[in-house]
Amino acid sequence: MGIKNKMRVSVRIMKNKISRFIKKKNKSKIISLTAYSKNIASIIDKHCDLILVGDSLGSVLYNFTSTKKVTLDMMIEHSKSVRMGISKSLMIVDMPYNTYRNPKEALKNARKIVSQTKCDGVKLEGGKKIYKIIETLTKNKIPVMGHLGLLPQSAKNFKYKGKEKSERKVILRDAKLLEEVGVFSIVLECIESSLAKEITKSIKIPTIGIGASIHCDGQVLVTDDLIGLNKISARFVKKYANIEKHINDAVFKFKKEVIKTQFPQKKHTY
Repeated sequence: MGIKNKMRVSVRIMKNKISRFIKKKNKSKIISLTAYSKNIASIIDKHCDLILVGDSLGSVLYNFTSTKKVTLDMMIEHSKSVRMGISKSLMIVDMPYNTYRNPKEALKNARKIVSQTKCDGVKLEGGKKIYKIIETLTKNKIPVMGHLGLLPQSAKNFKYKGKEKSERKVILRDAKLLEEVGVFSIVLECIESSLAKEITKSIKIPTIGIGASIHCDGQVLVTDDLIGLNKISARFVKKYANIEKHINDAVFKFKKEVIKTQFPQKKHTY
């Protein structure tokens, strides 16, 4: 099969996956989590509809104080690893800060992400300001997930959005604009509950909430937060496990057995 035919088949498969994803709206809640490696991706893939390789990896893995320090190469390399762990979920990759400042730059970098990671689409933060940029990507058959509300790449303060009437109006307008320009879904981050409900009812594409109430079509969390590997205390985070304790217990047992020469035993040696 030639390169052009392979590309056509790949685009068709991608479109089918996106179409199935959109049809989940009003039928069943959408489950989404982040992953930055094959091992985590292979575990959560069994339970997720969408796996996001988020630029949150900046704080989760690299201890950055801002997602602005995350590079395109970082996103691509982690996404390659995640891709190996996914068999069924939709895989979406965040486009990092300063990689989509204009339509030409955005298209070049989005194509690079899709071609090198074999992801199903990319996610961009913003509304009206990046309308033309998203339009360029969707016209070039690159699936785009939107992101409104609290925008970590540009936020000056990390407060929930939608309290003021003027702010609510802008966010609702932006949601409708993003739908018009062809995004297949929108992440609503830290948005006041009634506004999240209004947006979800006003558009035909799925909304994925993070700190935006049960009224969204689905929910997303950073996996490391969910499993208790991060010492984060954000209001929208619920810790479903304490993996830090399990790791600590295992390492302590290893240390104890090594000191007492109980490990390695004969069955662990050659």
